[in-house]
This record gives sequence, C-alpha cells and structure tokens, in this order.
Amino acid sequence: MADLDFTVAPEDEEVEDLAEGEAMEEAERSGKQLDPSDLRNTVLAKRKGRGFRDTSRDEEPGGNVRYDSLEDGGGGGAPAAGAPAKSIEGWVLFVTGLHEEAQEEDVVEAFSEYGDVKNVYLNLDRQTGYVKGYALIEYAVEKEAREAVKALDKSKLLDQEIRVTWAFVKQGGRGRRGGGGGGRQ
Repeated sequence: MADLDFTVAPEDEEVEDLAEGEAMEEAERSGKQLDPSDLRNTVLAKRKGRGFRDTSRDEEPGGNVRYDSLEDGGGGGAPAAGAPAKSIEGWVLFVTGLHEEAQEEDVVEAFSEYGDVKNVYLNLDRQTGYVKGYALIEYAVEKEAREAVKALDKSKLLDQEIRVTWAFVKQGGRGRRGGGGGGRQ
C-alpha cells in the first residue's frame, strides 16, 4: 500500500492522475476498451465535501432524515414528562443554592456518599473568584444519582439550603417528533 501524506492536499493533476489510473485498472479488469469520454467523466466525478456515503439510506419513507438519538433509560413506550434523561456520558444533577465559598471538595464529599461522582463542575465568578451558586454533578449510574437527589434536595451544605434536580429531563408526550393530530394546517 502506498504511503499517503495527509499534511498537503493533492494538486488537481494528482487527483486526475489517480482517477485516470483507477479507470484504467477497472477497464483492464473488465476487459473493455476504455473510451476517452469515459475517462473524462471519471475525472470530472471528483467527490468533495463530507463523506461519500449514500444519504438516501438515511431517510425515512416520508422524506424525513433519520438522526442518531439517545435511547430511553427505561423500557419501551413514551417517556414520562419530567423523567430524568441521560446525557452523553452519564446522569447529571443540577445543584443550586450553593454557598459562595463552597469548594469542589465540599461538594464531592457530600455527593460521593451516594455513589461514584464522575465529574463536578463549579462555575466561578470572574471578578470575585467565588462560586456563582450552582454546580453540575455527574454520576455514571442512574440509581446513585436518584439516591443523591432524594437525600440531598432541600438539605444543608455549609449552613445553606441546596436544591438538587436533574439537569436533563425528557420532554413530555407530544413534542416535535411526537404523534398527534395537532400541528400546521
């Protein structure tokens, strides 16, 4: 296999030479005589842009494009409105009412009692350097996150009441994708 240098884009002549070589090889394999117009069409069929896959297989029968999505956390059926939704990497809790002098260690200590905390994000005020009053806590396991929400919501951390909720929740019933008769007329 030939070594390719990806640091420099091939010149147009090089692309044409590659396409011409591929056309010649195809003609030799099939035993056909190569017509000059076929060679020209092969050279003009350069593909530019993202991927070279067939997008027609990504469309649903109605012409809608099929996108990747996160799977439901629980069994089948429609998700309940307000039910927690998994982020890309885990289950994220939104904590408000944090004391301005709270440190990451304080938050991790309180939340690690209910499971393995994957990540903690404390947003700091640029001018004062103090916590802005909220944090995002990420758990890998939903059960651990649920226990933390139950136990720590309306509890005290550094003598200040905190609120713990889910950062991501599923939308209810009839959303954009949802089935339903309503809509444009």
